[in-house]
Amino acid sequence: MIAHPPLKQSARMAYLERSVMRDLLKHAVDPSIISLAGGLPANEDLPTEQLQACMQHVIQRDGGSAFQYSPQNDNLRDWIVNYMRGRGVDCTADNIFITNGNQQGLTILANLLLDVGSVAVTESVIFTGIQQATKGMGAQVITVPTHMDSGVDVDALEDVFAHEDVRMAVLVPDFHNPLGISIPEENRQRIAALARRYRVPIIEDDPYSQTRFIGKILAPIAAYDTSGLVFYMGSFSKMLAPGLRLGWMVVPDDLLPQVTVLRESIDLESSTLMQRVVAEFLQRGYLDARLAKLRDSLRLRANALMNALDTHLGDIATWTVPEGGLFSWCTLPQEVNTWDVFDTALESGVVFVPGGAFAVDGGYENTMRLNFSNVAPADFDPAIERLSQAIRQHI
Repeated sequence: MIAHPPLKQSARMAYLERSVMRDLLKHAVDPSIISLAGGLPANEDLPTEQLQACMQHVIQRDGGSAFQYSPQNDNLRDWIVNYMRGRGVDCTADNIFITNGNQQGLTILANLLLDVGSVAVTESVIFTGIQQATKGMGAQVITVPTHMDSGVDVDALEDVFAHEDVRMAVLVPDFHNPLGISIPEENRQRIAALARRYRVPIIEDDPYSQTRFIGKILAPIAAYDTSGLVFYMGSFSKMLAPGLRLGWMVVPDDLLPQVTVLRESIDLESSTLMQRVVAEFLQRGYLDARLAKLRDSLRLRANALMNALDTHLGDIATWTVPEGGLFSWCTLPQEVNTWDVFDTALESGVVFVPGGAFAVDGGYENTMRLNFSNVAPADFDPAIERLSQAIRQHI
């Protein structure tokens, strides 16, 4: 390789950090390791046969046009409109913008709303992708706490809105990643009212609401929005399959031209083929059966994780009890550093994500995120037993 002086890089590279999640995913495919780390569905739960049938039909019906560039798929946008209206969000096809998943939606909206040094608000513990879309843009990120029984601290949120020039706030309303908790209905109404009162755009990142397996699915924050300041983001990654790389945003129609230009500057558009395949899947009515199977699987796996935690860590740890989503948040004695535990656990054949990876301002070294969606029920007991042994070596 030719040696040369270091190249000058953009200012943004000084802010942007690699997500620890991407490094940990390599362990998810190692058959010798039980992975409690990733946020992946189990392969056996994916609707592969239905997606295969839909893909074959689309290719047979559309031929080469299925592989061309094309505008956003009208059939898919119309389905999304009906879906969002069913959840209480008043919108039309002119408000729907198809993305390659919520991370791309976050990137687009961050580019739309943030400058270097401008203020963004997140919770103090939040998914690394949200950190990349805010801190990674050079924004000044102000964090607010999260209550383990009611989600984001709405009083703290209002205090920041009242005293700072906030360009955007990012919230995960259902089965928060990594904490696994949800915002109750009354707080969703209040957050929408705060957006209106203080003219702060709220980015509602909602990939998990349809995974609820206990209780009723709640209306999104966007259902209470009367100001056009709640930008809803939905994803087919958890509803159907992550590899489809397809999601959507609900945005005010007057901002659609700017969103379109920003998207074009990134990758032009989403796959014509994937949009048509997903539209066919939805129009055939496959989604209800897919979600029913997914929820049953998540309930079974979550229960197995809870039982294993009770058995092996009940004397030294506390954790969130999932009602949906993919994760439980586990808190250990203060003296335990889960970054240290990680290597010990990996040697014994189990992997998790240290909670500090999600901490915007640092701390939370005695916590960890445990995934239950991609582990066979019979594997939870040996996995948590190994994890318990690794933890106790650091007490």
